[in-house]
Amino acid sequence: MAIRSSCVSLVTEMTNLHFLDPNPKGSPAVLLLHGLGANSSSWILQFDALAEAGFRPIAPDAPGFGKSPYDGQGWSILRVSSVMVELLKELNMAPVHVVGISMGGTIAQQLVLDYPRLINKLILVNTFSILRPKSVSGWLYFLQRILLVHLLGVPTQANFVSKRIFPGEDQQEKRDRLVQQLSEADPRAYRAAMRSLGLFNSSKRLREITAPTLVVSSDRDTTVPADSQKFLVEHISSARHVVIKNAGHAVTIDQPVQFNTALLEFLTD
Repeated sequence: MAIRSSCVSLVTEMTNLHFLDPNPKGSPAVLLLHGLGANSSSWILQFDALAEAGFRPIAPDAPGFGKSPYDGQGWSILRVSSVMVELLKELNMAPVHVVGISMGGTIAQQLVLDYPRLINKLILVNTFSILRPKSVSGWLYFLQRILLVHLLGVPTQANFVSKRIFPGEDQQEKRDRLVQQLSEADPRAYRAAMRSLGLFNSSKRLREITAPTLVVSSDRDTTVPADSQKFLVEHISSARHVVIKNAGHAVTIDQPVQFNTALLEFLTD
C-alpha cells in the first residue's frame, strides 16, 4: 500500500498528543479518530480529499497509540474523549465535524453526548453503541483477542487481527502495515482500551444526539456486527446510513474513494 503525504506532524504542549495536521489553513476542522491499535496515519487516504474540499483534517494519536504517550493513570473512552476536548480547545478550532471508526466511533459518541456544542456533524464508521455479539463466532473472536493480548502480547494479537481485517491474498502489504501499527501501541493502553470497549454502552443515550449523523457500514465487516451498526441508525433521530460495497472493517483503506465520496457529500450537504 503506497502512501504519500505532506502531513505536518505536531505534538501539543498541554495534552501531549501527537497529531497530523496536513491542511492547517482549512476550515472547518474535521477531527479523525482512529480504531483500536491503529494511529493517525490510518486516515492518510482521506487527507487529500478533505483538504481539497477546503477542510482542515486533524488526526490525533489516542494516548498510548502511535506517538502519543500513555501516562499509565487509567485509559477509558470517557477520559480519552476529555483529552480530545482539550486538544480542540488548545488548537482553538471548535466546533468541528467528528469522524470515528470502530474504537474512534465510541470516542466520537462520548464527545457528542458530553460536549454537544463542540460538534457540528458526526460520522460513525463501523462502530457500535454496545458490543454484544449475537453469534458464538463473534464472541469467540473477541475472546481470542483478549487472551492473545494478555497472554502472548500485542504483536501476536496483531498478526491474528490483521488476517481478519485484511483477509485477501493481495492484501499482504496492508496486513504488514497494520501489524506494525498495532505492535507500536503501548500494551497497557491496548489492554485497557479493550476493556473499556467491552464496557462501553451509549445505547440509552443515543436519543440525546441531535447533531446531523452519518453511519457508515461495510458490507464485509466481520468485526462489528451489522445489527450493532443498524442499532445506531435506528436510535439516533438524525442519522443517515450508507453501506460501502466490497469493503471490510477498515473501509477507509479498503475503499477510500467510495468512503471519501460519501463523507464529503455528507459534510458539504
